[in-house]
Amino acid sequence: MAYEIPVTQARAELAELINRVVYGGERVVVTRHGKPLVALVSAADLERLDALDEPAGEQVASSVSGVREVAPAARERQRFGIAAEHRGPGVS
Repeated sequence: MAYEIPVTQARAELAELINRVVYGGERVVVTRHGKPLVALVSAADLERLDALDEPAGEQVASSVSGVREVAPAARERQRFGIAAEHRGPGVS
């Protein structure tokens, strides 16, 4: 559970809050009008949060690597006995 503190109080006690996070292992949520604004977490906690984001990128890479390679058009035309090729207007 995180410790909540108003932004005005956090400003006055910043050094103490940093010590609580670093040495006490606490998480501090700074609020304004009772609504969370920011959180102070240790560098180790931040690394763990960043690590949670990494698998999403790895999933995309594995999905892309699973796409099969498309054969060149000339090979496909030969394979299916296609002699002509349609080209759009303005294409030579």
